[in-house]
Amino acid sequence: MLIEQVPQCIRRFFQPVIWRGNAKEKKIFLTFDDGPTPEITPWILDLLDMYNVKATFFCIGNNVEKYPDLFLEIQQRGHQVGNHAYTHKRGMFTDTKIFFEDIARAQKLINSDLFRPPHGHITPRQIKKLKHTFKIVLWDVITRDYDATLPPEIILQNVKKYSRNGSIIVFHDSLKAEKNLRYALPKSLAFWKEKGYECSLIHPTITTSSDKNR
Repeated sequence: MLIEQVPQCIRRFFQPVIWRGNAKEKKIFLTFDDGPTPEITPWILDLLDMYNVKATFFCIGNNVEKYPDLFLEIQQRGHQVGNHAYTHKRGMFTDTKIFFEDIARAQKLINSDLFRPPHGHITPRQIKKLKHTFKIVLWDVITRDYDATLPPEIILQNVKKYSRNGSIIVFHDSLKAEKNLRYALPKSLAFWKEKGYECSLIHPTITTSSDKNR
């Protein structure tokens, strides 16, 4: 559980960032990291259209530069984009100046007020600086679809076990996640629909809540 849903006692050390939306609203916030990727992102877009669902794509600047038409298509289909740095540098293990330069390079291409630190690695000092420019978005549920050693059934199980009101949920539109994603994402969308969840975009005025209000 420590990976799939980080406990509140740890979350409080990363403020102010968004981990979860309002626990009183039956909404989830579906997000994708690391794209756009031509082998998998178009399939995701078509699937989301089938379910009439909108999502937030936290894009790597280097991929946006390589696939500008696909980046534009994400937005044209009504989805939201966020900054996921240019080269996916880990903030906790990168010189802060270099980390900020990497984010700024991506921002020139992505132009979003949302930022998700790669791997969720960010320091309090970096948060203090970035909060003036971005809404920093982490997650309530990480599916672990990126882990090729896990069977896809476990990815789906993580979704079903940890999804709850206000969950910000992470999948990846990357090649390393493709096998797990193609199995788990359609079934996850069907599960959320069956349970009555509304998939929403992350707005600047998003209301957050603590885990104790499950």
